Amino acid sequence: MIGIYTKSFLIVNNSGFTFTRVKDQMIQELLDMGIKDFRVLDALSQVSRHIFLDEALWSRAYENRSLTIGYKQTISQPYIVAKMTEHLISHTSKRGRVMNKILEIGSGCGYQSAVLSYFADEVCAVERVKPLVMKSRENLKELGIRNILIKHADGFEGWGESVKFDGIICAAAPREYPEELLELLEINGKLVIPVGLEGRQKLYVITKISETEHEEVIHEDVAFVPMLPGTSKGAI
Repeated sequence: MIGIYTKSFLIVNNSGFTFTRVKDQMIQELLDMGIKDFRVLDALSQVSRHIFLDEALWSRAYENRSLTIGYKQTISQPYIVAKMTEHLISHTSKRGRVMNKILEIGSGCGYQSAVLSYFADEVCAVERVKPLVMKSRENLKELGIRNILIKHADGFEGWGESVKFDGIICAAAPREYPEELLELLEINGKLVIPVGLEGRQKLYVITKISETEHEEVIHEDVAFVPMLPGTSKGAI
């Protein structure tokens, strides 16, 4: 898609440090790495990644790497967030909210959810670690993002209601993708999910063709935390 991403606005923390330059460097790096959809780049330029991290990590917030968010979980590197989002919306061309509902499984601190909020009327996010649910709600409230619902639940059970989604992103890796998630998709909806054991994971993009057919495409190597069943109260 041809376009121009919006330059990030000036962000200043209490010490006077500004994030504008490092954020713009991150966007340029994503361009250089092959992220082509300017809608995705624009969304990442608008979301303040440092808000989702402890202040001790703010100086590294716009580096293209995953960082700890506690509870043995990480915030995904910006390239992976951009790439998964790009896969999810690749069959659309309009700007703005091109989907009705998106489901995110393993929402962590809420960063990927915040990016997805630019592309759907409603984002439903599931996180198994209770303190991260609470923290992500605080993060999103601070940014004024209001079209995201976050639930403390088992990701293998999806949203747990009879709701269909135009797209699903999973930010944790099961050994095999749960076919039950395909049942939650609208026709032509996509599931973007890392699959495999640690050190041998691939990114899958699965499109639901009909109620009985789907198309599966395997993309690049990735590294995600494992997708675990059940819920956690958040032992560090």
